[in-house]
Amino acid sequence: MPWLLSGLGLLILLLAGDSLVKGAVNLSLRLGVPALIVSLTIVAFGTSAPELLIAIQAVLEDAPGIAIGNVVGSNTANILLVLGIPALLATMHTSECETKKTFNFMIAASILFIALAFRGVFDWIAAIVLLAALGLVLWDAAREAKGHRAACADATEDEEEIEGVDPDLPGWRIAVFLILGLIGLPLGADLLVDNATIIAKMYGVSDTVIGLTLVAVGTSLPELATTVMAALRRQADVALGNVIGSNMFNLLAIVGVASLVGPIPVDHAFLRFDLWVMLGASLLLLPFVYMRRDITRTWGVILTALYLTYLAVVLS
Repeated sequence: MPWLLSGLGLLILLLAGDSLVKGAVNLSLRLGVPALIVSLTIVAFGTSAPELLIAIQAVLEDAPGIAIGNVVGSNTANILLVLGIPALLATMHTSECETKKTFNFMIAASILFIALAFRGVFDWIAAIVLLAALGLVLWDAAREAKGHRAACADATEDEEEIEGVDPDLPGWRIAVFLILGLIGLPLGADLLVDNATIIAKMYGVSDTVIGLTLVAVGTSLPELATTVMAALRRQADVALGNVIGSNMFNLLAIVGVASLVGPIPVDHAFLRFDLWVMLGASLLLLPFVYMRRDITRTWGVILTALYLTYLAVVLS
């Protein structure tokens, strides 16, 4: 039953997160907020809402290992699994994607995160540092977006860049999307965290391991599904940028907000192994970012094999 309820909680989280994004994006654009600003803020927060709610719920229910394990595990899965599996199906033309600046920000965020982890706890001080770094990144992105928008002759082009935008969506449907998202997210997070903790106790593993594996892979499923479809349609050139942005947001926003709810102690296993695996996986992107290489099927095999090896080590 805990496995079934965990799956139900995850399904509710994914559907609620998608509903919230659709409602928030359409409401914001209807209120006249520029589409590029929406994509940098509301969409980013909305797509990370499941991870954020899980982290907050885990802290409140005294299972902090799930909170930090979910972030570290998701970041590792996003690179090795979310980029690896689609590349097995078709070469991903990431050479066309200009992501150097965002990649540098992600590596800086990873190093900052690891440095704060060595304090032994993510508390309100760490939260302020992480959220200040997030604010800097968002400010820089917004400044670039404004410059891009000013230089763009056709402002309607922006709306096409955001998935889920429907200019004809009636107001009552926007309200339904928002309500379903706001109700579903805490409900799904509660179900998933409660039952993931029960599973951890049943099998004698720590909540940290559950966060690194079951919860992390589960919350990476939307990104994986999206990237697989993009690879099949030969439109995966932006997948690299999406993964980099998602990882950076996970490190700065999710742990930053959750640390304000309550202190998150850092398991020694993270300091010895998992944080370095996350950083190492991030550095594997160097040839794709700086040498403008495509992610070929060979790379797909390598990335996927590395993730399966990581799982085997964590679960052993």
